Amino acid sequence: MNAKTQKLVHADKKYIWHPFTQMLDWLEADPVIIESGDGFYLIDTEGNRYIDGVSSLWCNVHGHRVPKIDQAIRNQLDKISHSTLLGLGQTKSIELAEKLIKILPQGLEKVFYSDAGATSVEIAIKMAYQYYRNRGEKSKKKFIALTESYHGDTIGSVSVGGIQTFHRIFGELLFQAEFAPSPHQYRFDGDDDQCRQFSLDKIEEILRNQSENIAAVIAEPLVQGAAGIIVHPAGFLAGLRELTRKYGVLLIADEVATGFGRTGKMFACQHEDVSPDIICLAKGITGGYLPLAATITTTEIFDSFLGEISEMKTFFHGHTYTGNALACAAAIANLELFEENKVIESLPPKIRLIDEYLKRIENLPNVGNVRQKGLMAGIEIVKDKITRESFSYEKTIGAKLCSAMRLKGAMMRPLSDVIVLMPPVAIDLTTLKNLLDIVVETIENDLPEIIKNA
Repeated sequence: MNAKTQKLVHADKKYIWHPFTQMLDWLEADPVIIESGDGFYLIDTEGNRYIDGVSSLWCNVHGHRVPKIDQAIRNQLDKISHSTLLGLGQTKSIELAEKLIKILPQGLEKVFYSDAGATSVEIAIKMAYQYYRNRGEKSKKKFIALTESYHGDTIGSVSVGGIQTFHRIFGELLFQAEFAPSPHQYRFDGDDDQCRQFSLDKIEEILRNQSENIAAVIAEPLVQGAAGIIVHPAGFLAGLRELTRKYGVLLIADEVATGFGRTGKMFACQHEDVSPDIICLAKGITGGYLPLAATITTTEIFDSFLGEISEMKTFFHGHTYTGNALACAAAIANLELFEENKVIESLPPKIRLIDEYLKRIENLPNVGNVRQKGLMAGIEIVKDKITRESFSYEKTIGAKLCSAMRLKGAMMRPLSDVIVLMPPVAIDLTTLKNLLDIVVETIENDLPEIIKNA
């Protein structure tokens, strides 16, 4: 470790509190300090290069130091970095909204900006609640979510989150939501059709008994990311849309993780021709450059907030950096790159390559399940392949496996013992193959020793 790295590590441990990190372990470890990026690589202060195998937490799209996005931000700096949207318009926020509406599922027409995935969901929850209040339907104030769902870390988004490891401690702070079983085929005793129908039946049971009290159903379409890349059976999302229409409740699609090409289409909802009432976007919206989010609704929802001042129908919610000009400029360049480089059209061979590599390891003794939708993949490591028993949480098998991959030049981050593979959407085939070589080789050759020494 060079002197520069030593100094930075010392300062980091003295001053920084890292998210989703057990800081006792961090303080005892020798962390990697990232200094720069180059295309699809991260570079640390020691000069080591790592393929960005999880897209810098699922948000990077075109790589790092992308000339077009860099220049868009520089150009905007010459004009203005930020001005409020409270009572003012701003050019870049308008231009971006126009571009988003053109590519979103039909019917989504009104854009409300914020700064993170959690805030986009928080806004969706408050909009759905107030939508019914503004219409005089004051009993509709509950939400249905899926078990093992993750929608962010603000209090409202945690209230509709179903991952107890993350959320249990905050239970007394949350509002009550109704939870239906996630259609998780690996943890279900039955085939895909039975799994899909079981979850839909449970949701319909709640709606049948409580629809007069339900404002919305919220779900991550097709893939529950933070739960371990749970890929829903085909038809589940379409079935969910049908139920929400049947019982007169809103559907909120949380596409924070699945949007902008991750599943093989621009938005996951497009796989099943579903248009939700509200969609939440973040992460890839700026190509992974700057914090920006958007909650987009139908005109019908928007119109319910129109009224005289005395009616108090205004949506009293906002953020200082709502519609930030620099972030919007980056997002516009990001969307233009999708079109110019035909990014969505380039995905099929990448998706097939991932599938080929996953097939190489799916029969290994401790690989319980491999799951993939587009460029989102999860490799679940288990103690017993027959019983599907997991390793104890304390053994940190997934973290140790990712550490071994890091030594070979791949930056990975697990979800417990699920190895998450989520490369930048625009990654080239050669770099993707190099990443997959590291991931598969480490699971084949290093995992047995890691398990033995755990």
